[in-house]
Amino acid sequence: MRVKLKRFDKSLPIPEYKTAGAIGFDLYIRNSEKIGPHEVAAFPSNIGVAIPRGHLLLVTSRSSTAGKFGLLVIPGTIDPDFCGDEDEMKISVFNLTDKTVEVTAGTRIAQGIFYKVSKVEFIETEKMNHRSRGGFGTTGHH
Repeated sequence: MRVKLKRFDKSLPIPEYKTAGAIGFDLYIRNSEKIGPHEVAAFPSNIGVAIPRGHLLLVTSRSSTAGKFGLLVIPGTIDPDFCGDEDEMKISVFNLTDKTVEVTAGTRIAQGIFYKVSKVEFIETEKMNHRSRGGFGTTGHH
């Protein structure tokens, strides 16, 4: 599948899959950014993407981001209609540490994963006709 991509800073690389078996492609931040302790920020990803119809793009953490930077990437869903000329994807992050963290432009802190999706029609009902499982977190109880 081929996907149109716009880079806002052409000095930064086009996202790529780093290995033949990779599912996620690395996302770079466009600017050097600082984030204070226990704060949330949105870093520019340097790209806009024309997401194919019937797909979504999930922005999520690289496995090394928390350990290297003390940052948690907050997963985000990018819809196919977020594809205008100025629609640069953002990477939402939370600083897990007690100090200000600085990340330099061009750093890979997140990854993108395309998913095929279906839209559904909701039909309201009063009864689900299935046995209840017991609530959140109950599958681990014996």
